[in-house]
Amino acid sequence: MEEDAGPAEVATRFAEAWNRHDMVAFGELFHADASFVNRFGTYWRGVEQIVAGHVPIHQTIYSDSTLINEVADVDPISGDAAILHIWSRLSAGAAHPAGPHQVDTMILAVVTRRDGAWRIRALENVTLVNPRTGEPALRD
Repeated sequence: MEEDAGPAEVATRFAEAWNRHDMVAFGELFHADASFVNRFGTYWRGVEQIVAGHVPIHQTIYSDSTLINEVADVDPISGDAAILHIWSRLSAGAAHPAGPHQVDTMILAVVTRRDGAWRIRALENVTLVNPRTGEPALRD
């Protein structure tokens, strides 16, 4: 991770690693002791679990997916900590069993700077749904 690029840059690097399906770069986004809750409520603790949870989907159902992240806001906690809210759109391709489709989520990430680099300490990803029907919804 680029030294002191700012906390919002984490969202850009997240999408870049996802779109390259580069799980080494993806893992470098996280502190070793990070936590991650995916959009299905699966909880992973530690970068090894986070990467291990993503490798199989990037080899199969999300192998041709792309991600676009848009930072909604950055709430500084201190000079070395911030809360990010990120709108995220996943575009799944033909490799997904449901075929090509899009899913919008809101990511909440706590990022901290250690040794000059901003990394994710905790992340939760929530799928946007219609509250009346439970059906996935897009932002647009």
